Amino acid sequence: MSESVRICAADDIEFGTAVRVVIDDTPIALVRDSVGDIYAIGDTCTHGDISLSEGFVEDDTLECWAHGSKFSIVTGKALTLPAFEPVPVFTVELRDGDVYLDPTPRFDYQSDVSKEEA
Repeated sequence: MSESVRICAADDIEFGTAVRVVIDDTPIALVRDSVGDIYAIGDTCTHGDISLSEGFVEDDTLECWAHGSKFSIVTGKALTLPAFEPVPVFTVELRDGDVYLDPTPRFDYQSDVSKEEA
């Protein structure tokens, strides 16, 4: 696990939006859902090399504006076609009103699959 990096103040991210950040050449979408929780997933759609942060936040998904694929902001799993490959997720931590991100990618969709099979 890498050391967390301060990204911005939490208040800099509006509710129901995503913003693009790049850490060590890795594009990451920081997503704030309608409740105010902040998540981080890979910012590149696995279907068409499109920035997901330019898409639409709805509940716990981020939708690619180009072809409509939806990704879970919790697990990174592709939920709708045409994408079927997941995007990585990143650990987000709030400290004193600031957003910190661990740039080590995780693939939580694998644990999500085991829950569905149980």
